[in-house]
Amino acid sequence: MASERVQDEHFEEGGEGEENDEYIDPNDVLIEVPEGADFPMDDDEEGGMEGEYPPEESIVYEDSSTQHFPTHKGSVFAVSTHPTAPIAASGGEDDLGYIWDITTGDELVKLTGHSDSVTSTAFNADGELVATGGMDGKVRIWRRVGKENWRAWEFLTELTGPDEVMWLRWHPKGNVLLAGSNDTTVWLWQLPSGNTMQVFAGHMGPVTCGEFSPDGKRIITADAEGTLIYWDPRSPSPLFKLTPTDARFALDGITSLAINPASTLAVVGGASGGVRVVSLSKGDVVGALAGHQEGESVEAVEFVELATPGPLSGGAGAASGVVVTGATDGKACIWDLSTMRLRATLVHEDAVTSLHHLPAPKAHLIVSASVDKVLRTWDARTGTLVREHKGHQGPILDAALGLGGSVVVSAGDDGVCLVFQTE
Repeated sequence: MASERVQDEHFEEGGEGEENDEYIDPNDVLIEVPEGADFPMDDDEEGGMEGEYPPEESIVYEDSSTQHFPTHKGSVFAVSTHPTAPIAASGGEDDLGYIWDITTGDELVKLTGHSDSVTSTAFNADGELVATGGMDGKVRIWRRVGKENWRAWEFLTELTGPDEVMWLRWHPKGNVLLAGSNDTTVWLWQLPSGNTMQVFAGHMGPVTCGEFSPDGKRIITADAEGTLIYWDPRSPSPLFKLTPTDARFALDGITSLAINPASTLAVVGGASGGVRVVSLSKGDVVGALAGHQEGESVEAVEFVELATPGPLSGGAGAASGVVVTGATDGKACIWDLSTMRLRATLVHEDAVTSLHHLPAPKAHLIVSASVDKVLRTWDARTGTLVREHKGHQGPILDAALGLGGSVVVSAGDDGVCLVFQTE
């Protein structure tokens, strides 16, 4: 390459180097390149040099966010939003949680007391309590002070039991908190007392995901060994259990799940790209959805409500019939569960990390977050892109919709939380 030859001449002393200098006519110089810089490519070479990036200083980052919260020191693993107020709770690698204002970016409360990364945060249904869960096995609960605003919070209690908290879910109506642990157990606590209501045992590996049914009457949990268990919260014995010994349910470990709005179906995503539809009344697999690349983990499952105009708008039946699955293959697949067919595929350039549907009347919109540093808002009816949300300089690890779905708050591996208008 020419660049190598010229640089060699710089390092040669006397003799040939000086003679060669005569062959370079100043009139032949098309462009001067500072020493150490890359030579410009010819037009026909464009795109041929993959993997070469300009120096960091010359990259202009696009930022469409309306607010940012840069206070964490290290990756931000979790973010959740208040059901009504303009505040978020984030948790990170710095062993801290924060409650902050999503309209101003101001820190309101530092949530201390963890001795390892805070990997989960969650507000309860009425927004009066917030929970943080950490790799130290602690679940810490904070309570709003007073009724005037949402700016003052006090520490309420610490819940212990899990070895390492994998996820947290509040009951859709009551002050009951569910947590999955990497030691195969699932914990259920009553708040504000902090009393343990139930410890569910029966999993064979880390409990990777779990949910209350939307009607609040049941719990579903799943583990890294591929077992799915359906529980009545009042009983320590499973209502039913599906395991990989049933070949139809072999998923190489379960990584994500969701329950439809009618609380009748669960859709379960696996570590090897498989997706299974489970009837909660029958306790059996009723469908398999094959759209993700084999060996790519399904990281997110989300139901969307499509009020399709015309003969398809069959009320709740149709509403519970569309689900979106996102995986490490960069795809989010939109499925029609009445036919078990793929409706559309949404594409990111890297793994999809989370999916979020907007509430009615915008229930047809879905927001996806990705390792490709971008969030995208899509119309799930057509699979068309509505808006891109840029500003992160690293993978997006979590996201949550706030203020009735009008904003999305993201948590980044770059240590920053950003706020975007969803559409």
